Amino acid sequence: MTSGCNIAMYSPESVGLGHLRRNILIGRQLLEEARDSNILLFANSPVAPFFELPDGMDHVKLPSVRKISAGNWGPARLRMDKQQLKTLRADLLRSVLLNYRPDLLLVDHMPAGVQGELLPALKALKEARPDCFVVLGLRDILDAPEVTSRAWETEGAYEALRRYYDRVLIYGSKEMFSTCRTYQLPVPPGGLHYCGYLVSQVPVKPAHEVRQGIGLPFERFVFVSAGGGSDGQLLMRTYLQAVRLLGDRVDFATLMAVGANAPLEIHLELEAEAQGLPVRIVPHVEDGPSHIAAADLVVCMAGYNTLSEVLYLKKKALVVPRDGPSAEQRMRAGLLAKKHLIDVLDPTELSPEKLAQRLLEDLERDDYPVQDGVLPMNGARQAADRLLGLRANKLMQLQPEQGPIGECWSYSLLRSKCGSGLSDRSAGLASGAG
Repeated sequence: MTSGCNIAMYSPESVGLGHLRRNILIGRQLLEEARDSNILLFANSPVAPFFELPDGMDHVKLPSVRKISAGNWGPARLRMDKQQLKTLRADLLRSVLLNYRPDLLLVDHMPAGVQGELLPALKALKEARPDCFVVLGLRDILDAPEVTSRAWETEGAYEALRRYYDRVLIYGSKEMFSTCRTYQLPVPPGGLHYCGYLVSQVPVKPAHEVRQGIGLPFERFVFVSAGGGSDGQLLMRTYLQAVRLLGDRVDFATLMAVGANAPLEIHLELEAEAQGLPVRIVPHVEDGPSHIAAADLVVCMAGYNTLSEVLYLKKKALVVPRDGPSAEQRMRAGLLAKKHLIDVLDPTELSPEKLAQRLLEDLERDDYPVQDGVLPMNGARQAADRLLGLRANKLMQLQPEQGPIGECWSYSLLRSKCGSGLSDRSAGLASGAG
């Protein structure tokens, strides 16, 4: 019988890959620190089954829904009424959670789930497993404050946060953006904690190795990425037009990753438009951080994951945020530009001429990113520690071990109760040492 714990994760993302990647990153860290544990991930994304998961982690694929507008979702693939699909997903969540019997549940982004679908499961879980800790994980910026507040009130998210949640983890920095104040978040009993930004810290490949693999002319190269690729076509088409406009002034090669979610026809159209240009187009790259690190300039949108990698690797980036419907990317890009960490081209000003000009300028610039603007980038470890520390602290309160100074909790006993792989750091957070 394992001494680890059962952890569940809920990832309702419908567009892009950011939420899914963040949850898997946290999952890897959890399994490093509590090696005997199990993690079950509830995933909405259609591409979730294609992600490589660590040993000890598996997923339940929910029938996909897609976001139509703030608070309004509909079936992504199934031909059924959206209320019928909501009931199906809610029943699936409730049944699996009750049978899986998690010790921890990490809910990503939406406290009540998509249109409140998680509420029946939360209620049933708290009744059947009152010692199960429920934690909300949020990226730093959600949307415009008024949009988020309206959607959360409609979906019952604020009430769910007050009633069912034990802790909130924010994947960001309070000094950069006060998520709690901006969105008027209720603070649960276990507190609200800013963990820093989530980014993979696996060592990157040597730059010369990445450049050789690209197989393009010129010594300098630009890496162009639109994240998952669901809405990056305009940026990529405009980029190709800008390179063609520059003509013989182009002294750099380009690797363009269109994204795993981009339709095949978009990929083929971009390849046709790139004929004769020093541009190589690929569906995606397996090792995004290594390509970012090797590039002389990154051209990208303002998604959380991509910019976190750019900031962690201290690379120059020309950023064109998504114009809408969410204000999230424009808000993030504006904050980082004010700190001279990135360069931003407003999407309303995007044109081949403007982009061509900025490409040449940014390749020569050396005044950003400023080196004293470093942000906390150990979010995965901090999040894992805060999650495991909750349960460890509960066990410490239930079974104190007598020590030389009254009641205390020995690390050996704490580790035996919370998993043989529980790190000293997590045990320290639980016992008040960190």
